[in-house]
Amino acid sequence: MRTSTRTSTRIAGVLTGLALALGGAALAAPAAHADVTTCINQVEREIQGGEAPDSIRMACYVGLTGDHEQCVTGLTASGVTNGTAVTACRVAPR
Repeated sequence: MRTSTRTSTRIAGVLTGLALALGGAALAAPAAHADVTTCINQVEREIQGGEAPDSIRMACYVGLTGDHEQCVTGLTASGVTNGTAVTACRVAPR
């Protein structure tokens, strides 16, 4: 009977840890999404009414990882002005 109690306690501990880890990931995900969205929205203001293509979304995601230079390069390669690219990439990792 002692083994059964230990096993139950271990399972409960593992499940609690898993729930906490998944809960933390769920809380972090919306913040990350909002940062990429802010970057994309900054660019979409420049292209006035047009939806950002995948290349812009990817560049903003790169900015989210903290690679500001590559983010700017990706946005300008997609036709975004340098000033807008710098501003959009600056808000991505926040």
